[in-house]
Amino acid sequence: MTHSPTGSTLAEAEAFLAAHPEIEAFDIVLHDANGIGRGKIIRRHELAGLYTGGRHLPISILGLDIVGEDVHETGLIWDQGDGDLRAWPIPGTLKALHGTNPPRGEVLMSMYHLDGAEMTSDPRHALARQVRAMADEGVHPAGAFELEFFLLDPTFGEDGYPRPAAAVLDGRRSGWTEVYSVDHLHGMEPLFSDIYRAAEAMGIKAETVISEYAPGQYELTLHYRTDVMQAADDLVRLKRIVRLQARRHGVVACFMAKPIERYAGSGMHFHVSLQDGAGRNVFAEQTEGQWTDTILHALGGLRATMGDSMLVFAPHANSWRRFAAQSYAPVSPSWGVNNRSVALRIPAGAVAARRIEHRPSGVDANPYLVAATVLAGIRHGLRHRIDPGPETTGNGYAGGDDLPIPVDWRQAIRAAQDSAFLKDALGADMHRTFTAIKAAELARVARTIADVDYDLYLHTV
Repeated sequence: MTHSPTGSTLAEAEAFLAAHPEIEAFDIVLHDANGIGRGKIIRRHELAGLYTGGRHLPISILGLDIVGEDVHETGLIWDQGDGDLRAWPIPGTLKALHGTNPPRGEVLMSMYHLDGAEMTSDPRHALARQVRAMADEGVHPAGAFELEFFLLDPTFGEDGYPRPAAAVLDGRRSGWTEVYSVDHLHGMEPLFSDIYRAAEAMGIKAETVISEYAPGQYELTLHYRTDVMQAADDLVRLKRIVRLQARRHGVVACFMAKPIERYAGSGMHFHVSLQDGAGRNVFAEQTEGQWTDTILHALGGLRATMGDSMLVFAPHANSWRRFAAQSYAPVSPSWGVNNRSVALRIPAGAVAARRIEHRPSGVDANPYLVAATVLAGIRHGLRHRIDPGPETTGNGYAGGDDLPIPVDWRQAIRAAQDSAFLKDALGADMHRTFTAIKAAELARVARTIADVDYDLYLHTV
């Protein structure tokens, strides 16, 4: 097949090359089940061929674990002879990278079979499938992600643990939780200026930055999109931008869910609403505070499916260290209004902007799979008109919940493997691929002897 199934055209590439004669090479980036960007760097003269014929990539690129090792149980390695499929550029994602030397560009890719059919272990296709299903039902999702992360020193402290990076402006160090401190942000101003410039070059509307609830922790918000695929693209690209620009300034951008034991972890909250064909927000109530059946049923669906879905929201061993009482990470599938102790929050604000803030996901989650699963949960609630139950008021950590969710990674993997809902939400191929990768990673962690083993047992048993 030589016609792009994504709708990308040679004209886009030619116009970009004409506008950017300085660019010498391009990162071509495909995101796997873990949300890791994999691909190649091609030279300038190869770009036209990418748009006319795609690029052959091995099918195994979608069957890798977190460290890039083959997971044979996905069925994407030797069962397929590790043959090549074809990746195609995503229209509108060809952009210049800021601050690279020599100058480079970047384009996002998606995987297809050689005949042009979607390769459904590609996470983008899982999200696209849910968006199409919602369109068939007469609604269109809009949303945005929040990006929390740590900026760390490239060397560990004397205690052997990560430590917050010194200010890139003047080398000043702080070990305090400088939450919402504007003066503290000034120390990282040169880095954040480069992040904003890089985001602007890519057409990403990065907005507010805050000093978050741990030493060295920050949050960047993103502009609300009427296209949730673009919202997910914004998130994965912003992570690459932050990581690259931090590296250029001599610090480490860390997207672990819980990098420092005694402090809060990093979330990836997903704000989502639904629009009808005329662009009206169907979550918005006529009278403020008198919730529509639509938003209540959406909440009901998200609550009912959260237990099956937690592996998507907390996909790694470290992800589960983030969940703790009084940590701003939810520990039950609760919902509430203007309340940060719940999993599903209706934020304060204008009625026209009414939305659900989905708070369980860590920043280590794959935003394509998170969005696909959240949309499927909303569809489930709307289809079955599920009552979300009473609103949680006050301290959401204080009480229990009648809808239990997994308490650790192993339980989450088992729940995901057995879930008919998640299989439908992600599609059979993506579900098989994702759960097989997670099971392989669990086995890797289980056979690894951690430092705590030596601390507890070396001289005692």
